[in-house]
Amino acid sequence: MRDEILINITPRETRVAIVENGLLQEIHIERASRRGLVGNIYKGRVSRVLPGIQAAFVEVGLERTAFLHAADITPGTSTSALVAEGEESRRQTEDIDRLVHEGQELLVQVIKDPLGSKGARLTTQLSLPSRYIVFMPAMENIGVSQKIEVEQERQRLREAISNDVDGGGYILRTAAEGVGAEELRDDIAFLHKLWSQIQERIATTAAGEQVYTSMPLELRILRDLPLASIDRVRVDSRETYQRLLDFSVKFIPGMEQRIEHYPGERPVFDLYSIEDEIQKALESKVQLKSGGYLYIDQTESMTTIDINTGAFVGHRNLEETIFKTNLEASQAIARQLRLRNLGGIIIIDFIDMLEDEHKRQVLRALEKSMVADRARHRICEVSPLGLVEMTRERTRESLEHILCEPCPVCSGRGSLKTRQTTCYEIFRELIRESRQFEAEQYLILAAQEVVAALLDEESDSLAELEAFIGKPIKLQVESEYTQEQYDVVML
Repeated sequence: MRDEILINITPRETRVAIVENGLLQEIHIERASRRGLVGNIYKGRVSRVLPGIQAAFVEVGLERTAFLHAADITPGTSTSALVAEGEESRRQTEDIDRLVHEGQELLVQVIKDPLGSKGARLTTQLSLPSRYIVFMPAMENIGVSQKIEVEQERQRLREAISNDVDGGGYILRTAAEGVGAEELRDDIAFLHKLWSQIQERIATTAAGEQVYTSMPLELRILRDLPLASIDRVRVDSRETYQRLLDFSVKFIPGMEQRIEHYPGERPVFDLYSIEDEIQKALESKVQLKSGGYLYIDQTESMTTIDINTGAFVGHRNLEETIFKTNLEASQAIARQLRLRNLGGIIIIDFIDMLEDEHKRQVLRALEKSMVADRARHRICEVSPLGLVEMTRERTRESLEHILCEPCPVCSGRGSLKTRQTTCYEIFRELIRESRQFEAEQYLILAAQEVVAALLDEESDSLAELEAFIGKPIKLQVESEYTQEQYDVVML
């Protein structure tokens, strides 16, 4: 698999598209006003300790207080993706009130961006990543990424850096596979120098202030993607192009030959219709080539995905049609999860299959399609209800949350009360007010659609109500009102 990276730079926004075999797979967006916080280090102050949930809230100078769980305080229990690339370890931890207290100052690192109404998640187990190695100052062991499966290579990597270790713990990342000892030593020297600089800043930084800022988006992408998979990097900013070259020469030798400045008049994202793909990724319905489709519903608690055959009628029988639709859907789902950056709990409702072998093949197809996903995930077997449950690591906001906001008309519900419903609410409100207050007449302020309904299909009901309360009722259109809004004014 060969990747092409397209980088679009504007004054206040950076967008990075990862294209595999001509098809957009991931889109990363970072804005100057809302930069990602993962990897940033702060000197925080504990504002509240909550023994009931084994957590504490920490002030680090952000809009919302950050969240620190007891498991992320004890060394070795960090849930950071940088520490565990593919494996999460948990163990019994001490009570939170024995670990921290209100007013205490802590050096903390962000491991999850603020998501929705939740603040950033923190850890005290600091980790500093480079191209091949993650350095953890508070640990004393050498680990190797679980994705490096050959035992001889794992042992070679440990031996390659064992003589250069000078305190702290080290995780050799997946990108370190096949890398020589000299390059690994250069990485260690860089990380030690960076840690020394951070320590100097710690001494002069007040509580609630930032100590270290992670790399900008375009450099992080270049650092974290496997070198062998990157065919070309195109960037439309000459300044950013030069920064990428300098970074590559220093940290990723050989990569600079694949970095290009794109000066074309046609926007770089138009080369692979990236803008169209982003727009499609904001829609709930995903069309499949066969004629079937997915319906993706993202909520605060979970994401649900429903598969339908749609216009696909197949050629043999119903079971074969369903099986082929589910197979195609499993590949589309894996791509959509990466593209939309959907995380947390995900429930997939495949079309019901009768044959157990078909169920196994669809599940294997989903697992195979998810191999290219760098986010940690776990897929469960098909449940008795025919559902597939899975989880996917969520460290930053989804594409929809970055680009969109809740609809001010429906408040994010995705639906509006019908004008008939609003009419009946107005009738009840008129009866309520007529019984409680004395008025000579009533004025109803409502949207054009509601007033039209009151004068048309609900005119008889309005006349009956007018006779019932014994007072005249006037109507007035308010152009700024939504279909759900109205006011009843006593005159």
